[in-house]
This record gives sequence, C-alpha cells and structure tokens, in this order.
Amino acid sequence: MKRALISDIHGNLEALRAVLDDVREQGIREIYCLGDIIGYGPNPRECLDTVTEFDACILGNHDQAALFDPDGFNPVALRAIYWTREQLESGPGSPAAMSRRWDFLGELPSSKNEGEFLFVHGSPREPTNEYVFPEDVYNQTKMRSLFGRIELFCFQGHTHVPGVFTESGEFISPEECGYCYSLSDTKAMVNVGSVGQPRDSDPRACYTILEERQVRFRRVEYPFEETIAKIYAQPSLDNMLGDRLREGR
Repeated sequence: MKRALISDIHGNLEALRAVLDDVREQGIREIYCLGDIIGYGPNPRECLDTVTEFDACILGNHDQAALFDPDGFNPVALRAIYWTREQLESGPGSPAAMSRRWDFLGELPSSKNEGEFLFVHGSPREPTNEYVFPEDVYNQTKMRSLFGRIELFCFQGHTHVPGVFTESGEFISPEECGYCYSLSDTKAMVNVGSVGQPRDSDPRACYTILEERQVRFRRVEYPFEETIAKIYAQPSLDNMLGDRLREGR
C-alpha cells in the first residue's frame, strides 16, 4: 500500500494544493498528516478543511497552540498563532463549520502507532514538541533515548528538514540517497519534510511517499509568490514569514 506522509503545512494553501495534485498523479489515495496544519501561513481555515478529509492526522505544536496558551513561541510565531486563532473564531462560514474545525483540532492524537511504524509530529520521546535536528546525531545520549522508544520506524516532521536518521548515527539527506531510501531491519527515524515552509534551502514543498519499506522524498514546485503576497497583506503576519518561503529557510 502506498501512502503520502505530509507535515508542516502551516496555512500555506498554494503549497498544499500543489502537493495534493502531485499525490494524485502518483496514484496515491491514502494521506497521513503529521501535524502543524496551521500557524505562520495565511489560509488556516482552508488548510484545516482540506486536512479533515485525510486518512489520519497528528497534533502539531502550532495546532496545539491554537487550542491552548502558546508556550515557548518567539514573538513572530506568537503573533501568527493569535492571528490564526482569530481566523478560526471568525471570518466567513457557518457556526457549524467553525465548530467542526475546533472539534477536529481538539480530537487530534499526539501519535499514531501501527506496529513497526510510529507517526508523530516531533519525536518518539515527546511527540508534539521535541525537535530532532540533523546535528543531533552527535548527541549520542539523546539519539539512544529516541531510538529506544520506537519498535522499528518513526516518521516525523517539526524541523522542516527532510532526511533519515539511522540507529548507527547518520543523518542522510534526500540528496544523499537519491530521494529514495530503503528501510531495513534496523531502526530509522524519517523526517518527511515540510509542505508549507521548507527549511533546507530548497523552496519547493516537500513530502514523503511510503510504500512497504521504501521511502521516497518528493519536491513540488508551487507559486510561493502568491502565498507571500497574502502574508504581506496581513499586518499580524510578519513579512519574514513570506520572505523565508523564497529561500526555503
């Protein structure tokens, strides 16, 4: 069975639509979202309405922040999440539609466990908020703890940097494995990248295809200038949230 694993949409409707077009072209019908549907981007309502149709979705830290008091957010992210909350509480749409969005967010699980496959937003140790960066491979204590919490494979997002962490202590970027990585009988953690705000110096949207034990990373062009213009038009969304889309940072 083929499934698309997407994460960190961050209210970027143009990127999400481009990725879903690519998913359909790949003949994939099953889609999992690993969190952060909203936050930063200009179309939280539309992105939420789209994701409710997916087969599974995990709670991200920005999704959680819209529900509760944000914790640990920098000023730019904090203003964006307050603005996002306002969009979900008002704007066009019926009261029933607004309630459905809040209910959907409130019912999101922090993880999804399917035997040898674990799906989280952050890490297997702290599913919603913990970052696992490529340079963490040099922190052997942290990596041993993380790998000790998975049966075999973990799929995650949060850092917006795609790649594979191996139990032997490597981080393998999509470029280093030719955008295709075969899972074996040794443990691995796979970051599926970000749809709406890539941070690996590539502005194209990123998602991952999982088929049996093969992982394929996909990069998708989208009209980011349209998203940037929407961000610039909102005083509560800092211009840097648009600027960074051009450089994938």
